[in-house]
Amino acid sequence: MTTLAAILRAAEHGTFPPPDLSVSVVPPPSDREYCVVSFTGHIVIAADVDPAWVAEHLPPGDLSAPTNPPFLSALEKLTGRRVSALDAMLLAPALTDEAERTAATAGLTELHDLAHPRVDRAWRYRDDVRAYVDAHEGMVLTGRGLADRLECAIEVPPNARLQGHGRRLALAARALIPSTASIWAQITPGNAASLRTFLAAGYKPIGSEALLIK
Repeated sequence: MTTLAAILRAAEHGTFPPPDLSVSVVPPPSDREYCVVSFTGHIVIAADVDPAWVAEHLPPGDLSAPTNPPFLSALEKLTGRRVSALDAMLLAPALTDEAERTAATAGLTELHDLAHPRVDRAWRYRDDVRAYVDAHEGMVLTGRGLADRLECAIEVPPNARLQGHGRRLALAARALIPSTASIWAQITPGNAASLRTFLAAGYKPIGSEALLIK
């Protein structure tokens, strides 16, 4: 697999890069999508960089080095970009049962206000963004993100937290996509509440990613 898109599509079907303690360098999917993606035993660097430069800056077999500050700082300097975050990647298949899909999206209304801060931010990193709100002012967004994969994000207002609404919104994201698709979520590892929410909604950890943005 020589593109990040092919690697991510394969992961959606349960096939991952070999856990051979190696680093693959592939072209960035687009000018806005430079990243370091970590899987079990394998790192993928999607950036317009020379593999020889990468090899010079990484100790062989050290799979922590590509996501540690020294290497990421060097990559920032080389590419003129900055690391936006180091996130865990979670993945879930779409809900396929029609009754479950209907129940998961009950009470959601599509939001067409592109000026909403969360929607505006989503459009900076994704295409085909769609946003939905519930009666508690919670929000779930879907869109095409890294390498054209389907991604989601949720937001629960402070006064509605600890009531199961986050789990419901994360589950709703699985019903807002085609029944044959899968959807990704990116979560800062320190956000334990969000991690628990997505795990409870059927998402599984796949790896991590560090995006480099202009």
